[in-house]
Amino acid sequence: MTGKFFKQLSQDLTQLLESEYDCNVVIEVGEKPNNKNFKAHSAILYQRSLYFRQRIINTKKKNNIIRIELPYVTVESFNIIIKYIYGGVISLEDFEPVAILDLLVRVNFFMLTELVDYIQNYLIENNATWLQSNFFRVYQLNFLHDNSFNALQKYCSKTVVKRPNMIFDSDHFPTLQENALIALLKNDNLEMEESEIWEKVIQWGKAQTHDLPENLEEWTEDDFMILKESLRNCLPHIRYFQITGEDIIQKVKPYHNILEKNLWDDILTKKLAPKTSIKSKILPPRGKASSTTAPFSSIITLQHAAEISSWIDKRSTNYDVSKIPYEFKLLLRGSRDKDGFTAEKFHELCDDIPGTVVVVKINSTKEILGGYNPLKWKVGAEDFDETDDSFIFSLKSENRDRSFLSRVSDKSKAIMYSSNQGPCFGGEDLLMGNVPKSWHSGKTYYEEPIRDKKGWFNVDEFEVFEVCKDD
Repeated sequence: MTGKFFKQLSQDLTQLLESEYDCNVVIEVGEKPNNKNFKAHSAILYQRSLYFRQRIINTKKKNNIIRIELPYVTVESFNIIIKYIYGGVISLEDFEPVAILDLLVRVNFFMLTELVDYIQNYLIENNATWLQSNFFRVYQLNFLHDNSFNALQKYCSKTVVKRPNMIFDSDHFPTLQENALIALLKNDNLEMEESEIWEKVIQWGKAQTHDLPENLEEWTEDDFMILKESLRNCLPHIRYFQITGEDIIQKVKPYHNILEKNLWDDILTKKLAPKTSIKSKILPPRGKASSTTAPFSSIITLQHAAEISSWIDKRSTNYDVSKIPYEFKLLLRGSRDKDGFTAEKFHELCDDIPGTVVVVKINSTKEILGGYNPLKWKVGAEDFDETDDSFIFSLKSENRDRSFLSRVSDKSKAIMYSSNQGPCFGGEDLLMGNVPKSWHSGKTYYEEPIRDKKGWFNVDEFEVFEVCKDD
């Protein structure tokens, strides 16, 4: 048996840093007048950070002291980093997400790979709502730093496939890095019409090119050549042959001068005579991802989906968002014209489907409530069905700092079927009334209530997902 005493080792090394005993490195951090000198030990810096290893090797000593200047690093962030280098401990609970993201960039600068991975996972697991609200910034970050943030990139890739407009419709879209745009264009699963993608690429290209006339009729041949040069790395990834004939004429033709002549001729040929062979390469149509763990939801985030999936599997820890084993298939959304908020529509769209998640949102309180039913919903005469795998929940939101799970306590009355109501968990634990948007929460056959107040309330959105194992 091997004894491990890492806690005491961490404390001892942290005390060594604070004591400044036998330090032989002085690190000047920040710019005057907000700079600060940190004293450290070359042996520890050399071993713990590849960045410092290179600096120590390449810096000449003066009076046996190595001096390193870091003017573009803040004192606050370096204080956290140097304590991690010595003690291997970091706490992020008191930091805002934007500060954590900035810290991630600094940590990557010092080549602290283990900490880079930890911070990424912390953001994904604890700040999913913020990540989605600041999605453009997070998506672009990895491309600005040589693909160093793999976990965040996987998180963003899963989201952007289902919701590409989070990038394309952003006010910051014209500033998107070219390599980030190309990564989008090369994605075979991007759920967006090809003609819309073409329009966005043209918009981006114009933004990279100054002094182009606003009126296209005033463009010269040189203007088209300038735009063509700006887009030369993007144009090969457009699926031209998947664009409808009408959109070819209305959207592509006005800019056809930026395309190679043989490509434009082949596009027209294929639209006029589809069976005619051509020389241009035909890229495959973009298709929906064969399996996606990102719910196309106006209520829940990827983090919520990971949490719910963990509860379904009765795990003690949550799944990473990149490893969710379920696909969330949207069956009903109340705000869609074809769906609505009635119990009748719920039964029409959701009955006889095993394994469903129901979620509702209350805008007035920012609450997100819901439940999981492993059985099939059906119309019944106030009868119950038995399962010990169902549960109800309140999810982390703007006004709730953590999610709350309540499992069934009387499995014989886990699910109730009604002739005039929608989904009903227990007796009155969580149920949809027979009046549109009217729901009830209380405590009968589940462990704990999921709302502080018992009674009826109105919802602003309502969604039901079929939860399928992602093979």
